[in-house]
Amino acid sequence: MDSSSSVAGLGSVDPQLQHFIEVETQKQRFQQLVHQMTELCWEKCMDKPGPKLDSRAETCFVNCVERFIDTSQFILNRLEQTQKSRPAFSESLSD
Repeated sequence: MDSSSSVAGLGSVDPQLQHFIEVETQKQRFQQLVHQMTELCWEKCMDKPGPKLDSRAETCFVNCVERFIDTSQFILNRLEQTQKSRPAFSESLSD
């Protein structure tokens, strides 16, 4: 059940409230993504924490973050392409 059908019985939804909820949801997704990236890259690049970040770990973190962003962007683009090529499928989900 989506949020629009659960709120339909309550009358019209305030557009400002709806916008606020959308923005907060996007913030939450972004924070989850940053958390995943941090956890993944920390596990991959940090052998033993110390007072300073050595050049090998720094390079590893930079590469890890860049690959994480590249991969996330690739997946989003692929999902968008799939959605555009199958509009009937997404419409059937909303019924």
